Amino acid sequence: MNSAIKYGLTLVAGALIGLGLLKLQQQPDETAVTTASDPDAPLYWVAPMDANYRRDKPGKSPMGMDLVPVYASGNDTGVVKISPQVVNNLGVRTTRVSRAVLHEDIRSVGYVQYDQDSLVHIHPRVEGWVEKLYVTAEGNSVTRGAPLYDLYSPQLVNAQEEFISALRRDNERLVQAAQDRLRALQLSDEFITELKNSGEVRQTVTFRSSKNGVVDKLNIREGFFVGPNTTLMSIGALDEVWVEAQVFESQAALVRLAQPVTMQLDYLPGRKWQGAVDYIYPTLDPSTRTLRVRLRFSNSDGELRPNMFAQIQIHSEDNQPRTVIPKEALIRTGSEDRVVLALGEGRFKSIAVKAGRISNSQVEIMEGVSEGDEIVASAQFLLDSESSKKSDFMRMDHPSPKRRNSQPVAVQTQQSTPTDSSQIAEVMGVVNRVDSATRIANISREEIPKWNRPAATMDFILSESVDIELLEAGQSIHFRFVIDDGQFIIDRVHVMPPGESHHD
Repeated sequence: MNSAIKYGLTLVAGALIGLGLLKLQQQPDETAVTTASDPDAPLYWVAPMDANYRRDKPGKSPMGMDLVPVYASGNDTGVVKISPQVVNNLGVRTTRVSRAVLHEDIRSVGYVQYDQDSLVHIHPRVEGWVEKLYVTAEGNSVTRGAPLYDLYSPQLVNAQEEFISALRRDNERLVQAAQDRLRALQLSDEFITELKNSGEVRQTVTFRSSKNGVVDKLNIREGFFVGPNTTLMSIGALDEVWVEAQVFESQAALVRLAQPVTMQLDYLPGRKWQGAVDYIYPTLDPSTRTLRVRLRFSNSDGELRPNMFAQIQIHSEDNQPRTVIPKEALIRTGSEDRVVLALGEGRFKSIAVKAGRISNSQVEIMEGVSEGDEIVASAQFLLDSESSKKSDFMRMDHPSPKRRNSQPVAVQTQQSTPTDSSQIAEVMGVVNRVDSATRIANISREEIPKWNRPAATMDFILSESVDIELLEAGQSIHFRFVIDDGQFIIDRVHVMPPGESHHD
């Protein structure tokens, strides 16, 4: 009997346990259901600046940076969503599109020259010998009426004798003809009057300056035989000077006659001269693709001297209001220009725009945005790389309060990513110098652990996708470079905020 009771109790207990297990198996996994139904759950984690490096859970990138969670995008294609903490860490700053007059100054260089309108070249009208030279060096100052040189010429002697002979004959026609010949040979009325009164022929004739100025290009010395084809010297006035400057072809349409000009010289730091555009040359230099512009400046104090090097600033301004944005807000690539719209609540979107004129601080936008639109003026390159027009966009967000987000956050599209990831590296560095002509930047980079490379200072080539105007010496940057045919080419750059690095 006891055995039967024990056996029965065992069957009942087994049935109850089996029923419990069956219900437990049929009960849904709350965690699984939550994960599957939670639209905000990350799809995967990715390296901040390398979309090829993906993981299914949080961790570190090869450069030691925290992986960024990537979320499923909603219906707003191209819209990037970032948490407020990440926005602050990235240093995102926004501004408004406005309507304003575009103040555009054209900067150039030039050289001071004589005012060629008043430059005089001195040639003799006869053949002869220079008996005496009163100015002995280029640069000597002369005044109107000052003697320049004495010339002995048989033709001048004969012309004087003919004049005196005509006077003695008291033939008015011969006197007038002889007097006209003397004037044609550049003899002054004072000389002719004195010759008429004295009746004595002079073997040498003194020629005098016709204006105030400075002697330039003195080509004679005492004893030289000269003729009508000889340029004896030049005399240039310095009360006004010319400056010839070069203007790039892209800015040529902005130059107008009488525009105000400011000039500075290295030998007088801090002093400025005010002038105006005097003439615009009709042809473009085919080798430099620049337009020559002539500027005129007053030089009453004589401080400006020919061949001085000058820094020029032509003030170009039209009074028509235009749609403008800050220059730093424009993202320039080889194929198009873009800006990043700030849509509010941590949402951003990159859009294409058509840029017009560019001044020192502003850019005219002809298409793409309107007055009052809010755009990103700093850290827009990271947002633009995430919100590329040519891809479907992922959403960035802050995963948890415990995670630090001092590093830049960006998910790059795979279109610009080389296929061989073994030739790609991301690293922090400090810019030493940038050569805009060759697009080469010298950077002191940190070590590259995955290649076992120590820290080094080296030259990198900047690809066309990198805006070279944003780089300057002393900046801390996080960049990606590619090894292509033995060359180190930077294709992505993020300028870190001052005092901040990926270690912070």
